[in-house]
Amino acid sequence: MLGDKIDIKSLDLIFNRMVKTIDESKSDIFTISEQSRQTFEEMKIELEEVREKIADVITENDILETKTKFARGRLAEVSKNFQTYSEAEIHKAYDQANQLQIRHSVVQAEEKQLREKRDDLERRMRNLLDTIEKANHLVNQVNVVLNYLTFDLKHVGPALENAKMKEDFTIKIIEATEDERKRISREIHDGPAQMLANVLLRTDLINRTYQERGVEKALQEILQLKDMVRDALHEVRRIIYDLRPMALDDLGIIPTLKKYLSSVEEYNKGTTIHFQSMGEQRRMGTNYEVAIFRLVQECVNNAIKHGKALEVWVKFEWLEEHANITIKDNGVGFDTNIVKKNSFGLIGMRERVELLSGEMEMISEINHGTRIIFKIPLNHEQKN
Repeated sequence: MLGDKIDIKSLDLIFNRMVKTIDESKSDIFTISEQSRQTFEEMKIELEEVREKIADVITENDILETKTKFARGRLAEVSKNFQTYSEAEIHKAYDQANQLQIRHSVVQAEEKQLREKRDDLERRMRNLLDTIEKANHLVNQVNVVLNYLTFDLKHVGPALENAKMKEDFTIKIIEATEDERKRISREIHDGPAQMLANVLLRTDLINRTYQERGVEKALQEILQLKDMVRDALHEVRRIIYDLRPMALDDLGIIPTLKKYLSSVEEYNKGTTIHFQSMGEQRRMGTNYEVAIFRLVQECVNNAIKHGKALEVWVKFEWLEEHANITIKDNGVGFDTNIVKKNSFGLIGMRERVELLSGEMEMISEINHGTRIIFKIPLNHEQKN
């Protein structure tokens, strides 16, 4: 069985069906996410209206409380000196105190109902946020899988000449996919999801602060809330950028790499990344720019994560017929003969380079760092 030749057409058919099914599932998840988001926005508007009503009711309640206290004082004075006041004045004082008391009770009941409605809306919105978060999480996971399948596995079929190789490759794909899912899930859970949960809790705190300690303290809480929202937005943008840097389509490979490497340096304190672009920059086809970005991303991540490098140098040289990309680090290095046999990441990089009709050279020694050089041709078919 292991020696049998694989039916490539059948493999491609299975592959295409799998991609189609995953893509359809992504559309369904996206629809759920958008519907939940629309409902969330509607509830957000309703919640804002309820909060405004609560503020109005609180103001009216405070005014009524003052008036009721005054009316009671007036009634007590009239009752105490009833000989001095006429019967009409006594009735008037009593009616005013009674009406204010009734109105005060009605307003208090209305405030209670509004607060219960607000709490119910906030609880439902938290549930919707959880649904949206999970849906977006799943969409991101599916995008990772689709990207991996379409860019990394599309041309693997011809290379799988026996069932053993196919089995090993499949296991590695599952492991890589699960690792990516765990990483994205952990980043979202520990970052934006936690921050958004804190934002919801903070809104209640602001409301209580406003009632108990006044406007100035509430404004201080709002400023802190603004910082929390800004941090959450920063985290979301970073995660989205890691999944697919949109700047790649608009600005090209060099500005995108600069931004990415700056972000990596920011999130890895103690590591310095040097970037240099030499020669006249050119735009390439989208697939080529994405592939080159992923190559640099993989090398830099390996240098920091596995190589424990404190300094990384990335140099991009634009020549007439090709581009040279060099990634060098001062990390712990490794035995290239051992890594060549077992590194799935290295296999993936080599296949990316082959799809670009390029060349890859890797030099590494234990305790002497690593240097990887990519030579990518710049022919007319690659340019926009």
